[in-house]
Amino acid sequence: MAALLGLACFLFSPVSHAAPATAEGAAGADARIESLIARMTVEEKVGQLSLYGPADTNIPGNPQAAQRNGQQEIDDVRAGRLTGLFNNEGLERKRVLQEVAVRESRLGIPLLYGADVIHGFRTIFPMPLAEAASWEPELAERTARAAAVEASADGFRWTFAPMVDIARDARWGRGIEGAGEDVYLANQFAAARVRGFQGSDLSRADSLLATPKHFAAYGAAEGGLDYAATDISERTLRQVYLPPFRAALDAGALSVMSAFNEISGIPSIANPALLTGVLRDEWKFKGFVVSDYTADEELIAHGYAADGRQAAKQSFLAGTDVSMQSGLYMRYLPELVASGEVPMARLDDAVRRVLWVKQKLGLFDQPLRGLDAAPQARADNPAHIALAREDARRSIVMLKNERAVLPLPKSGRKIALIGPFASGTQDLLGAWSLFPGQSAPVGIDEGLSAALADPGALAVVRGSGIDAPLAGGIEAAVAAARDADVVLLAIGESERMSGEARSRTDIGIPQAQQDLAEAVAATGKPVVVLLSNGRAMALKGAVRNADAILVTWFLGVQTGSAIADVVFGDFNPSGRLPVSFPQASGQVPFYYGQKRTGRPLPDNDQAMAFKTRYVDTTNQALYPFGHGIGYAPVRYDGMELSQDRLPLGGTLRVRATVTNTGQREAEEVVQLYAAERAASVTRPVRELKNFRKVRIEPGASKVVEFALRADDLQFIGRDMKPTVEPGEFDLWVAPSAAGGIRKSFALTRE
Repeated sequence: MAALLGLACFLFSPVSHAAPATAEGAAGADARIESLIARMTVEEKVGQLSLYGPADTNIPGNPQAAQRNGQQEIDDVRAGRLTGLFNNEGLERKRVLQEVAVRESRLGIPLLYGADVIHGFRTIFPMPLAEAASWEPELAERTARAAAVEASADGFRWTFAPMVDIARDARWGRGIEGAGEDVYLANQFAAARVRGFQGSDLSRADSLLATPKHFAAYGAAEGGLDYAATDISERTLRQVYLPPFRAALDAGALSVMSAFNEISGIPSIANPALLTGVLRDEWKFKGFVVSDYTADEELIAHGYAADGRQAAKQSFLAGTDVSMQSGLYMRYLPELVASGEVPMARLDDAVRRVLWVKQKLGLFDQPLRGLDAAPQARADNPAHIALAREDARRSIVMLKNERAVLPLPKSGRKIALIGPFASGTQDLLGAWSLFPGQSAPVGIDEGLSAALADPGALAVVRGSGIDAPLAGGIEAAVAAARDADVVLLAIGESERMSGEARSRTDIGIPQAQQDLAEAVAATGKPVVVLLSNGRAMALKGAVRNADAILVTWFLGVQTGSAIADVVFGDFNPSGRLPVSFPQASGQVPFYYGQKRTGRPLPDNDQAMAFKTRYVDTTNQALYPFGHGIGYAPVRYDGMELSQDRLPLGGTLRVRATVTNTGQREAEEVVQLYAAERAASVTRPVRELKNFRKVRIEPGASKVVEFALRADDLQFIGRDMKPTVEPGEFDLWVAPSAAGGIRKSFALTRE
């Protein structure tokens, strides 16, 4: 009982009104920063904690508190009433405002410009979830670096990315912004993207300050419903949802965005256990916390604050340093400080953190750097376009390829490209493609036509709308299919069906498209599904039974070219799923690393009664996490362990032989999973511990080796601290989270 009471007091304690400890590490004894703080008025201090979108704009349906016109914006900059702006496009206005800040404001503190640079700026790369399907964190680092170069050329020095939320409920639309369901894979991509955005030196002109978000457990919202409550244990929070944030901070991120959701009754933006207890006290985070858009004001709607004054007080004392868009800090913090309800020390700490980060970015020394870039610096970069194509084709996952229908020859066959995404460039980029002047995307029809010896061999028919039939559409599609040798069926989600505020109760193919698929399949022609999606999907009928399925996600500006590369065999698909595809929508939340139950269902007897089972479908994934195939089959065998007992301080070498039994080079993602058979806290059925992406020549074999240490087997123990317990473990070297070859070993104290 004492432990439970301690847990409740720690994680879900109300906001304290006592002054928090001074964050001395944020700026140390930097003389310039301390001199500024000593000279600043309270209003100027609060100004450094107030962030706004550009003046004279509005976002329909989204609160736009404290909307200002252009002159008010200039007046606020001159008076030191804001720290910066976000998503304000164009260099000219940024340059004007920065000149006002450094030359006309009393203290000359520069502005910081931020933006939602989620998967590219001018060159749009695949959505982050798609990119995670590459299982190549180094690739994500390169695309984040390219995005930073382009965004900084437009004056931005701060991005509200990467999103590092674990997403295990495919109904939640924002899973498209992350790396999927697995902690280990998410850790690798979180760190890589931070390194890419920030580069080797944050003060370089082409660096972007990274902001891992949303702190914390935003991806665990009830019902997969955006902005909804999260109710999870502290163990799950620490075991699953916090590690990617720690990985991002360890990689050098110096800002963090709080989440919209609450955890067990305490909204994240006002949760001192998260924002101060975990970030500051445990992790010694030196940067600053920024709220999500008007999240502090939304404490009123949550029923947690009675009014804006209380909302500002709760958010600020909990550890949210910068308020985005609401204007509540500027409105209420001065009087809260004057009344003594907010200690001056807390205000100074927050300002110190913000100024320290601005200094790390080099803004004090060169505030106008990057704001006078020549126009050619913002033109299409051929290297970035080539990178987008590489990224896109490495993100494609081939789920099945029966009768080796793929790859298609480039001549001698008639192809019918059918579906609402068959032509045009709408719905290729995905959510968060915000800024004008972006590179022109390549449509699927365009990419296929360019690759064919005779473009006339390609017939393009929409067949249906995205969620509604077209008059005569199915008839035209069936006619085209009958006249073709093979059908490419471009179906799935539009870009408006995945993303923020785009939760779905049914994660299947919209009915109009399902009807189209059934009619086309009835012709008997081979069907290849090109699946447009921003989440795991529940496939059925003709879509599920297609001869081949390619998960093509939202691939960005080189969509058509990348799909053509894979369809015609110029690139051997090497992507693997970062999320599990369920059998049906009713299975979600669904993920491979589920806990055991006291009545597990034997693998070979789905019909057994009184076991953990559904009565109308199997428990297994339709396509498990990590699954994907290429044009060359591979075989796993010869698994060996360097020893059958691993001391706590030792290293276990795990080896397996992977053989390419095909006629083409294979690129295989070899995955290492582990599970402890019995522990003081119940453990998942298996967990990813490492992976290697290897190339294997036709007919050749490659020995893949992993090093496993005791620390790799850590979990959160009964005392809520990381622990490793001796015991019996199973290991799998596998092509996915289902199956593989297995060995066991014992972890011992000596």
